[in-house]
Amino acid sequence: MKHWRALLCGLALIGPAALAGTPDNVDLPDASIHIVRSGNADAPDIAVLRNWISDAATAVRTYYGRFPVRRLRVIVQPLEGHGVRTGTTYAFHIATIRVSVGRDSGAADLVSDWIMTHEMVHLAMPQFANRHAWLEEGLATYVEPIARAQAGQLTEEKVWGDMFDDMRKGLPLADDRGLDNTSTWGRTYWGGAMFYLLADVQIRERTANRLGLQDALRAIVAAGGSHLAAWEVDRTLAIGDEATGTTVLTDLYREMRDEPTAPDLADLWRRLGVDKHKGQVILDDAAALADIRRAITQQPATN
Repeated sequence: MKHWRALLCGLALIGPAALAGTPDNVDLPDASIHIVRSGNADAPDIAVLRNWISDAATAVRTYYGRFPVRRLRVIVQPLEGHGVRTGTTYAFHIATIRVSVGRDSGAADLVSDWIMTHEMVHLAMPQFANRHAWLEEGLATYVEPIARAQAGQLTEEKVWGDMFDDMRKGLPLADDRGLDNTSTWGRTYWGGAMFYLLADVQIRERTANRLGLQDALRAIVAAGGSHLAAWEVDRTLAIGDEATGTTVLTDLYREMRDEPTAPDLADLWRRLGVDKHKGQVILDDAAALADIRRAITQQPATN
């Protein structure tokens, strides 16, 4: 989850009292991540936190070919119990992610977590006006599992099985309008993810699978389009389209922003070769778009 246009509120949240604690670092080839456990907490263990954050950063670097920002502060707020509860991404002096983590969490509690990677993906897109929140949340929802798969942290079956189950949550309901005008949870997160899935497939279809959404998103980051910037949507998507030599992002945005577009997901899954039977994920490598499906989760040749 990102924190929309809340500079003053965000500054209050990470004032001196909130930042009291023991910092540590995750040093990447192109960025530094500073970890702070809020208050006087000494749990969860800093080594467990460092490994968890490092794994998420590796997934994001694998997908984007670089870390989206040079400096990141991660504020860990300990709660009772195990596991990760919530995460929020802020942008002001430096990029900041605030997460709530059970103080009794060990490595086993964090190894399957998606929240940290989701929040880090937010760093790789400029901030838009509030009505475009679906472009930001949808991106994090779509890219997070793919980035983790490319980094060897998730299986292809896990990625596509979860999307098969959850993507329908983004379909418009009877009274819904376009994504710019319907701010429900399902439309914001999964309607946005649907936009990026459709864009990924269409770009790969038009480029004979040479390029995909990943190339467009890398170009946006390379042009300075991180969460520290506030850009217009048209400018951002045009950069991505130029990188792929298509107009897929711009055209699809204009189609889905105002009208309650409902793609035929059953047909899309059939063409991609994704199905489920009695809870088991079935990936059909003979499907028409199976090569595209595999290319989406395949680790890039170079990072």
